Amino acid sequence: MEDDGEWVLVRSPAEKDLWTPSLVEEEEEESSRPLKVTFSGPAKHWTDAIPIGNGRLGAMVWGGVASETLQLNEDTLWTGNPGNYTNPKAPEVLTEVRKLVDDGKYVEATEAAVKLSGEASAVYQPLGDINLEFGDSHLKYDEETYSRELDLDTATARIHYSVGDVEYTREHFSSYPNQVIVTKISASKPGSLSFTVSLGSKLQHNSNVNGNKQIILQGSCPGNPNGILFSAVLDLQISNGSGAIHVLDDNKLRVEDSDWAVLLLVASSSFDGPFTKPSDSKRDPISESLTALNSIRNFSYSDLYAYHLDDYQNLFHRVSLQLSKSSKNNLGDKTLEAKKCMTNLNIKGSDNAFVSTADRVKSFKTDEDPSFVELLFQYGRYLLISCSRVGTQVANLQGIWSKDLYPPWDGAQHLNINLQMNYWPSLPCNLRECQEPLFDYTSSLSINGSKTAKVNYEASGWVVHQVSDIWAKTSPDRGQAVWALWPMGGAWICTHLWEHFTYTMDKDFLKNKAYPLLEGCTSFLLDWLIEGRGGYLETNPSTSPEHMFIAPDGKQASVSYSSTMDISIIKEVFSAILSAAEILGKTQDALVGKVREAQSRLPPTKIAKDGSIMEWAQDFEDPDVHHRHVSHLFGLYPGHTITVEKTPYLSKAVDYTLVKRG
Repeated sequence: MEDDGEWVLVRSPAEKDLWTPSLVEEEEEESSRPLKVTFSGPAKHWTDAIPIGNGRLGAMVWGGVASETLQLNEDTLWTGNPGNYTNPKAPEVLTEVRKLVDDGKYVEATEAAVKLSGEASAVYQPLGDINLEFGDSHLKYDEETYSRELDLDTATARIHYSVGDVEYTREHFSSYPNQVIVTKISASKPGSLSFTVSLGSKLQHNSNVNGNKQIILQGSCPGNPNGILFSAVLDLQISNGSGAIHVLDDNKLRVEDSDWAVLLLVASSSFDGPFTKPSDSKRDPISESLTALNSIRNFSYSDLYAYHLDDYQNLFHRVSLQLSKSSKNNLGDKTLEAKKCMTNLNIKGSDNAFVSTADRVKSFKTDEDPSFVELLFQYGRYLLISCSRVGTQVANLQGIWSKDLYPPWDGAQHLNINLQMNYWPSLPCNLRECQEPLFDYTSSLSINGSKTAKVNYEASGWVVHQVSDIWAKTSPDRGQAVWALWPMGGAWICTHLWEHFTYTMDKDFLKNKAYPLLEGCTSFLLDWLIEGRGGYLETNPSTSPEHMFIAPDGKQASVSYSSTMDISIIKEVFSAILSAAEILGKTQDALVGKVREAQSRLPPTKIAKDGSIMEWAQDFEDPDVHHRHVSHLFGLYPGHTITVEKTPYLSKAVDYTLVKRG
């Protein structure tokens, strides 16, 4: 506290002091590049825009000059309502499919299994856009002065360019502690900043100016009968003593002759958990948005930025990565060629050292620059921090960023690898808190999944299939069995629970969160396993995610029994619950005894006649040897049943499998 009684934010130095950034001097007087993703011009495609996010609120920054769009997302905006994820007719179909599999009629089993399919998932929806119009004068900007970057060290997007003798700068960040997207636009000469701002959305909506410096957007997502309601409020602040704000058409704000402007964007929805219908929600999105805005009304831009940095860097600064440049010495003449190429790319910036990230991607083919690997590694950590934080929804298929009403694969959580991949960096990259939404989500899945297990499969415990959504859908997806019929999604997620304990050694987490979920998942797996061939327990029906095989009759099929991935996941879950039971003193529990007995009867991982890991229980011919999934290698990663030390013969087969896949 200062003498005048004013509180001053003092940032904790602990994490930063312990962190060694990638900017330290290296051999040969070289240094790693700053952790920045850089662009030489505005985005031409959505995938070229810069993602920012605080776990819940996200934006894609395009960096346009005369006009700019910040495409917005809020993680609770989805179509639909809570659903009924059961199918009373499924047990009869299951009996039919199992008999067809037992009779070796795999094509017929694949066709019959379609009757086990469920309904489509809900669809992730975009919030809207902040539209900025700077006018025709900005069309004459100096392209040589333009830069657009994402600074991973500060989680800030920046755009810089000049029009005549005026330099314009924009900064964007999404704050977790204050739950707001912040934009600052400034000009180097006083009174040189003029623009128009508005809010829009692809969803049903309306917007209007509130007072003389706020815009309120409110709308709804599709639902039957009612969908999730949402609101966004944009607050505009400009420099004191210069400039003016005018209201246009009751839905736009016009800034004239200002030095700088700060835009604050808050948003909320009526989503009140996966088990509450939107029509029953008591939440008021507009009231919540205005309350959020009022809570930060007295904070300056510097205050908001300081809080943002303190929060973000507490996570980001936990891990540094510095790779040796000695690998360049092994590239021979190619390195010299690459350096010449890089010299030719030094086209912008006052230090004549600007190279866009896109150009670095191209040059990596001939110059395997270790600092670029560092950047990619830290970018992955940045994305996880930006799309999954304590109290937010679980990351969806694209994190939190999507521009479409009908995004690819509905933007939904896919549990046959995509959701899990989102969280692979959380533990080895020291971001354990970012994984908490996954466990909250798993708890919701277990509730719906117990109904699906009981009705669809007459089994205990809980089950989740390939595709889910914000309503914690647990039933099979719609459509063909090759993707829809895969009841191993919940089991795979449960391996994350055990891994979380092995990293954190948090016994309370193991006892109160992980073990109850593991128990339920294990109960289902024990009921799902049936007496099979050769004295082994088997899964039937079984698929290897999204992949077909050629049946003995020469036709393609996807349904058989005991796919390698099924058995590999079950082995991991059984191993985890046995280890957890030992730690928690539950080794005498009846369930644990059943697991021990079943564990010894699971089939081994087999090697195909061509030397690769067998993907199915039989050595079927593969119609697509370059298929994008390598599900049958689960035992190597993320599983632990294949290791170089303990199973060298399987490791060799894994190596060949990867070569075979291309």
